[in-house]
Amino acid sequence: MKPNKLIYVAGHRGMVGAAIVRALELKGDGNIITRTSEELDLRDRSSVDAFFELKKPKIVYLAAAKVGGILANTKYPAEFLFDNISITTNVIDAAYKNGVEKLLFLGSSCIYPRLAPQPIPEEALLTGPLEPTNEPYALAKIAGLKLCDAYRKQYGCNFISAMPTNLYGPGDNYHPENSHVLPALIRRFHNAVQNGESEVVCWGSGSPLREFLHVNDLANGLIHLMANYNADGWVNIGTGKDVSIKKLATTIARVVGFSGEIVWDTTMPDGTPRKLLDISKMSKMGWKASIELHSGIESVYKDFVLNEK
Repeated sequence: MKPNKLIYVAGHRGMVGAAIVRALELKGDGNIITRTSEELDLRDRSSVDAFFELKKPKIVYLAAAKVGGILANTKYPAEFLFDNISITTNVIDAAYKNGVEKLLFLGSSCIYPRLAPQPIPEEALLTGPLEPTNEPYALAKIAGLKLCDAYRKQYGCNFISAMPTNLYGPGDNYHPENSHVLPALIRRFHNAVQNGESEVVCWGSGSPLREFLHVNDLANGLIHLMANYNADGWVNIGTGKDVSIKKLATTIARVVGFSGEIVWDTTMPDGTPRKLLDISKMSKMGWKASIELHSGIESVYKDFVLNEK
Protein backbone atom coordinates (compact mmCIF):
# COMPACT_ATOMS: atom_id res chain seq x y z
CA MET A 1 0.00 0.00 0.00
CA LYS A 2 1.21 3.48 -0.82
CA PRO A 3 1.90 5.75 2.19
CA ASN A 4 -0.50 8.42 0.94
CA LYS A 5 -3.60 6.21 1.03
CA LEU A 6 -6.16 6.90 3.73
CA ILE A 7 -6.79 3.81 5.87
CA TYR A 8 -9.85 3.58 8.10
CA VAL A 9 -9.60 1.14 11.01
CA ALA A 10 -13.09 0.54 12.40
CA GLY A 11 -13.01 -0.62 16.02
CA HIS A 12 -9.59 0.79 16.88
CA ARG A 13 -10.23 0.74 20.64
CA GLY A 14 -10.79 -3.01 20.68
CA MET A 15 -7.96 -5.51 21.11
CA VAL A 16 -7.78 -6.36 17.39
CA GLY A 17 -8.34 -2.85 16.04
CA ALA A 18 -5.70 -1.39 18.34
CA ALA A 19 -3.21 -4.03 17.21
CA ILE A 20 -3.93 -3.23 13.55
CA VAL A 21 -3.27 0.48 14.19
CA ARG A 22 0.01 -0.32 15.98
CA ALA A 23 1.16 -2.59 13.16
CA LEU A 24 0.26 -0.08 10.44
CA GLU A 25 2.04 2.73 12.27
CA LEU A 26 5.13 0.55 12.71
CA LYS A 27 5.21 -0.23 9.00
CA GLY A 28 4.43 3.35 7.97
CA ASP A 29 1.55 2.13 5.81
CA GLY A 30 -0.76 4.94 4.86
CA ASN A 31 -2.51 7.69 6.78
CA ILE A 32 -4.68 6.10 9.45
CA ILE A 33 -8.06 7.46 10.42
CA THR A 34 -10.14 6.27 13.38
CA ARG A 35 -13.36 7.20 15.13
CA THR A 36 -14.65 6.25 18.57
CA SER A 37 -18.19 4.91 18.88
CA GLU A 38 -19.14 8.23 20.47
CA GLU A 39 -17.83 10.10 17.44
CA LEU A 40 -19.33 7.69 14.90
CA ASP A 41 -22.06 5.19 15.71
CA LEU A 42 -21.55 2.49 13.08
CA ARG A 43 -25.09 1.22 13.70
CA ASP A 44 -26.43 4.53 12.32
CA ARG A 45 -26.65 4.29 8.54
CA SER A 46 -26.82 8.02 7.83
CA SER A 47 -23.81 8.75 10.05
CA VAL A 48 -21.74 6.04 8.37
CA ASP A 49 -22.69 7.28 4.90
CA ALA A 50 -21.79 10.85 5.83
CA PHE A 51 -18.41 9.77 7.24
CA PHE A 52 -17.44 7.80 4.12
CA GLU A 53 -18.64 10.57 1.79
CA LEU A 54 -16.58 13.14 3.68
CA LYS A 55 -13.36 11.19 4.32
CA LYS A 56 -13.25 8.84 1.29
CA PRO A 57 -10.92 6.21 2.82
CA LYS A 58 -9.28 3.90 0.28
CA ILE A 59 -8.49 1.00 2.63
CA VAL A 60 -10.81 -0.30 5.37
CA TYR A 61 -10.15 -2.77 8.18
CA LEU A 62 -13.55 -3.70 9.64
CA ALA A 63 -12.69 -4.87 13.17
CA ALA A 64 -15.63 -3.21 14.93
CA ALA A 65 -18.19 -5.49 16.55
CA LYS A 66 -20.31 -5.98 19.64
CA VAL A 67 -18.55 -8.76 21.53
CA GLY A 68 -19.07 -10.65 24.76
CA GLY A 69 -19.02 -14.03 26.42
CA ILE A 70 -21.66 -16.72 26.79
CA LEU A 71 -23.59 -14.77 29.43
CA ALA A 72 -23.84 -11.63 27.29
CA ASN A 73 -24.83 -13.57 24.15
CA THR A 74 -27.52 -15.39 26.09
CA LYS A 75 -28.87 -12.28 27.79
CA TYR A 76 -28.81 -9.91 24.80
CA PRO A 77 -29.31 -12.02 21.64
CA ALA A 78 -31.26 -9.31 19.80
CA GLU A 79 -28.53 -6.72 20.38
CA PHE A 80 -25.75 -9.08 19.31
CA LEU A 81 -27.58 -9.94 16.10
CA PHE A 82 -28.97 -6.51 15.22
CA ASP A 83 -25.96 -4.38 16.23
CA ASN A 84 -23.42 -6.56 14.45
CA ILE A 85 -25.50 -6.90 11.29
CA SER A 86 -26.05 -3.13 11.28
CA ILE A 87 -22.34 -2.36 11.70
CA THR A 88 -21.39 -4.82 8.98
CA THR A 89 -23.97 -3.85 6.38
CA ASN A 90 -23.55 -0.10 6.95
CA VAL A 91 -19.76 -0.13 6.59
CA ILE A 92 -19.57 -2.57 3.66
CA ASP A 93 -22.26 -0.77 1.65
CA ALA A 94 -20.77 2.68 2.37
CA ALA A 95 -17.36 1.35 1.32
CA TYR A 96 -18.82 0.18 -2.00
CA LYS A 97 -20.69 3.42 -2.66
CA ASN A 98 -17.65 5.58 -1.90
CA GLY A 99 -15.03 3.78 -3.93
CA VAL A 100 -13.04 1.97 -1.24
CA GLU A 101 -10.27 0.07 -3.03
CA LYS A 102 -10.00 -2.76 -0.53
CA LEU A 103 -11.83 -3.83 2.61
CA LEU A 104 -11.00 -6.57 5.09
CA PHE A 105 -13.75 -8.03 7.25
CA LEU A 106 -12.96 -9.90 10.48
CA GLY A 107 -14.77 -13.14 11.12
CA SER A 108 -14.06 -15.47 14.05
CA SER A 109 -13.28 -19.17 14.37
CA CYS A 110 -16.15 -19.50 16.86
CA ILE A 111 -18.62 -19.26 13.97
CA TYR A 112 -17.56 -22.59 12.49
CA PRO A 113 -19.89 -25.54 13.22
CA ARG A 114 -19.72 -26.84 16.75
CA LEU A 115 -18.48 -30.25 15.59
CA ALA A 116 -16.33 -29.19 12.64
CA PRO A 117 -13.53 -31.48 11.41
CA GLN A 118 -10.09 -30.86 12.93
CA PRO A 119 -8.07 -28.96 11.87
CA ILE A 120 -10.95 -26.79 10.63
CA PRO A 121 -10.77 -25.93 6.90
CA GLU A 122 -12.41 -22.81 5.50
CA GLU A 123 -14.90 -25.05 3.67
CA ALA A 124 -16.36 -26.26 6.99
CA LEU A 125 -18.46 -23.12 7.44
CA LEU A 126 -22.22 -23.81 7.40
CA THR A 127 -21.74 -27.58 7.18
CA GLY A 128 -23.27 -28.19 10.62
CA PRO A 129 -25.08 -26.58 13.56
CA LEU A 130 -23.55 -23.52 15.21
CA GLU A 131 -22.50 -23.37 18.85
CA PRO A 132 -25.80 -22.35 20.55
CA THR A 133 -24.10 -20.14 23.15
CA ASN A 134 -22.87 -17.63 20.55
CA GLU A 135 -25.33 -18.15 17.70
CA PRO A 136 -26.50 -14.49 17.41
CA TYR A 137 -22.89 -13.24 17.07
CA ALA A 138 -22.05 -16.08 14.68
CA LEU A 139 -25.00 -15.40 12.38
CA ALA A 140 -24.04 -11.73 12.06
CA LYS A 141 -20.42 -12.64 11.29
CA ILE A 142 -21.48 -15.20 8.69
CA ALA A 143 -23.63 -12.52 7.06
CA GLY A 144 -20.55 -10.29 6.85
CA LEU A 145 -18.45 -12.97 5.19
CA LYS A 146 -21.16 -13.68 2.66
CA LEU A 147 -21.81 -9.97 2.07
CA CYS A 148 -18.16 -9.41 1.13
CA ASP A 149 -18.39 -12.23 -1.39
CA ALA A 150 -21.71 -10.93 -2.73
CA TYR A 151 -20.35 -7.40 -3.27
CA ARG A 152 -17.31 -8.89 -4.99
CA LYS A 153 -19.49 -10.97 -7.29
CA GLN A 154 -22.11 -8.33 -8.11
CA TYR A 155 -20.12 -5.09 -7.99
CA GLY A 156 -16.50 -6.20 -8.44
CA CYS A 157 -15.46 -4.94 -4.99
CA ASN A 158 -12.12 -6.15 -3.65
CA PHE A 159 -13.59 -7.05 -0.27
CA ILE A 160 -11.88 -9.93 1.59
CA SER A 161 -12.40 -11.74 4.89
CA ALA A 162 -10.19 -13.31 7.56
CA MET A 163 -11.06 -15.93 10.16
CA PRO A 164 -8.75 -15.65 13.20
CA THR A 165 -8.43 -18.30 15.87
CA ASN A 166 -8.60 -17.65 19.65
CA LEU A 167 -6.81 -14.40 20.38
CA TYR A 168 -4.96 -12.90 23.33
CA GLY A 169 -2.81 -9.84 23.81
CA PRO A 170 -2.68 -6.23 25.04
CA GLY A 171 -6.12 -4.84 25.78
CA ASP A 172 -7.69 -8.24 26.42
CA ASN A 173 -10.77 -8.65 28.62
CA TYR A 174 -9.88 -9.96 32.09
CA HIS A 175 -13.39 -9.78 33.55
CA PRO A 176 -13.88 -12.55 36.17
CA GLU A 177 -17.08 -13.80 34.47
CA ASN A 178 -17.01 -12.67 30.84
CA SER A 179 -13.40 -13.29 29.75
CA HIS A 180 -12.11 -16.13 27.60
CA VAL A 181 -10.02 -18.96 29.01
CA LEU A 182 -6.49 -17.54 28.70
CA PRO A 183 -7.11 -14.11 30.32
CA ALA A 184 -9.46 -15.77 32.84
CA LEU A 185 -6.67 -18.10 33.96
CA ILE A 186 -4.20 -15.21 34.18
CA ARG A 187 -6.52 -13.35 36.54
CA ARG A 188 -7.30 -16.46 38.57
CA PHE A 189 -3.66 -17.40 39.16
CA HIS A 190 -2.65 -13.78 39.73
CA ASN A 191 -5.35 -13.39 42.40
CA ALA A 192 -4.27 -16.67 43.99
CA VAL A 193 -0.70 -15.39 44.33
CA GLN A 194 -1.86 -12.05 45.69
CA ASN A 195 -4.13 -13.73 48.25
CA GLY A 196 -1.64 -16.42 49.27
CA GLU A 197 -3.93 -19.26 48.15
CA SER A 198 -2.52 -22.79 48.05
CA GLU A 199 -4.72 -24.10 45.24
CA VAL A 200 -6.57 -22.93 42.16
CA VAL A 201 -9.64 -24.77 40.89
CA CYS A 202 -10.07 -24.95 37.10
CA TRP A 203 -13.12 -26.19 35.26
CA GLY A 204 -13.25 -29.53 33.46
CA SER A 205 -10.57 -32.15 32.97
CA GLY A 206 -8.01 -29.89 31.28
CA SER A 207 -7.87 -32.24 28.28
CA PRO A 208 -9.51 -30.06 25.56
CA LEU A 209 -7.08 -28.69 22.97
CA ARG A 210 -7.15 -25.03 21.93
CA GLU A 211 -5.13 -22.78 19.62
CA PHE A 212 -4.02 -19.30 20.71
CA LEU A 213 -2.74 -16.46 18.51
CA HIS A 214 -1.18 -13.26 19.83
CA VAL A 215 -3.10 -10.27 18.51
CA ASN A 216 0.12 -8.63 17.27
CA ASP A 217 0.70 -11.67 15.07
CA LEU A 218 -2.89 -11.40 13.83
CA ALA A 219 -2.41 -7.73 12.91
CA ASN A 220 0.70 -8.53 10.88
CA GLY A 221 -1.15 -11.42 9.26
CA LEU A 222 -4.02 -9.14 8.26
CA ILE A 223 -1.64 -6.64 6.68
CA HIS A 224 0.00 -9.52 4.79
CA LEU A 225 -3.44 -10.67 3.66
CA MET A 226 -4.33 -7.20 2.42
CA ALA A 227 -1.16 -7.17 0.33
CA ASN A 228 -1.45 -10.70 -1.06
CA TYR A 229 -5.07 -11.88 -1.18
CA ASN A 230 -7.65 -10.76 -3.73
CA ALA A 231 -10.30 -13.47 -3.94
CA ASP A 232 -13.63 -14.55 -2.53
CA GLY A 233 -14.00 -16.79 0.48
CA TRP A 234 -12.16 -16.28 3.75
CA VAL A 235 -8.75 -17.17 5.10
CA ASN A 236 -8.01 -18.84 8.43
CA ILE A 237 -5.30 -17.18 10.51
CA GLY A 238 -3.74 -19.10 13.38
CA THR A 239 -0.57 -20.75 14.61
CA GLY A 240 -1.26 -24.26 13.35
CA LYS A 241 -0.52 -25.55 16.87
CA ASP A 242 -2.80 -26.31 19.78
CA VAL A 243 -2.24 -26.89 23.48
CA SER A 244 -4.25 -28.65 26.17
CA ILE A 245 -6.02 -26.46 28.71
CA LYS A 246 -4.04 -28.30 31.39
CA LYS A 247 -0.73 -27.35 29.73
CA LEU A 248 -2.00 -23.78 29.29
CA ALA A 249 -2.88 -23.54 32.98
CA THR A 250 0.52 -24.93 34.01
CA THR A 251 2.30 -22.42 31.76
CA ILE A 252 0.30 -19.48 33.10
CA ALA A 253 0.86 -20.60 36.70
CA ARG A 254 4.61 -20.67 36.06
CA VAL A 255 4.62 -17.23 34.44
CA VAL A 256 2.51 -15.70 37.22
CA GLY A 257 4.55 -17.35 39.95
CA PHE A 258 1.89 -19.63 41.41
CA SER A 259 3.48 -22.70 43.01
CA GLY A 260 0.41 -24.25 44.62
CA GLU A 261 -1.82 -27.06 43.43
CA ILE A 262 -4.03 -26.90 40.35
CA VAL A 263 -7.27 -28.81 40.98
CA TRP A 264 -9.50 -29.86 38.07
CA ASP A 265 -13.24 -29.85 38.75
CA THR A 266 -14.38 -32.63 36.42
CA THR A 267 -18.04 -32.02 37.28
CA MET A 268 -17.82 -28.96 35.02
CA PRO A 269 -18.09 -29.32 31.21
CA ASP A 270 -15.06 -29.51 28.94
CA GLY A 271 -16.71 -28.13 25.83
CA THR A 272 -15.49 -29.08 22.36
CA PRO A 273 -12.59 -31.60 22.62
CA ARG A 274 -10.45 -29.80 20.05
CA LYS A 275 -10.50 -26.53 18.12
CA LEU A 276 -7.66 -25.97 15.66
CA LEU A 277 -7.69 -24.08 12.37
CA ASP A 278 -6.31 -25.43 9.11
CA ILE A 279 -3.93 -22.60 8.14
CA SER A 280 -2.57 -24.10 4.90
CA LYS A 281 -4.22 -21.38 2.79
CA MET A 282 -2.45 -18.63 4.74
CA SER A 283 0.84 -20.57 4.83
CA LYS A 284 0.88 -20.81 1.04
CA MET A 285 0.87 -17.00 0.97
CA GLY A 286 4.18 -17.01 2.86
CA TRP A 287 3.02 -15.97 6.33
CA LYS A 288 3.27 -17.63 9.72
CA ALA A 289 2.90 -16.54 13.34
CA SER A 290 6.10 -15.60 15.13
CA ILE A 291 5.16 -15.14 18.81
CA GLU A 292 5.61 -18.36 20.81
CA LEU A 293 2.87 -18.98 23.40
CA HIS A 294 5.06 -18.90 26.52
CA SER A 295 6.74 -15.60 25.63
CA GLY A 296 3.37 -14.22 24.53
CA ILE A 297 1.86 -15.04 27.91
CA GLU A 298 4.82 -13.42 29.66
CA SER A 299 4.30 -10.19 27.71
CA VAL A 300 0.54 -10.02 28.29
CA TYR A 301 0.97 -10.75 32.00
CA LYS A 302 3.28 -7.76 32.27
CA ASP A 303 0.61 -5.72 30.49
CA PHE A 304 -2.07 -7.07 32.86
CA VAL A 305 -0.07 -6.16 35.98
CA LEU A 306 0.72 -2.72 34.59
CA ASN A 307 -2.92 -1.95 33.88
CA GLU A 308 -4.60 -3.73 36.76
CA LYS A 309 -6.89 -1.56 38.82
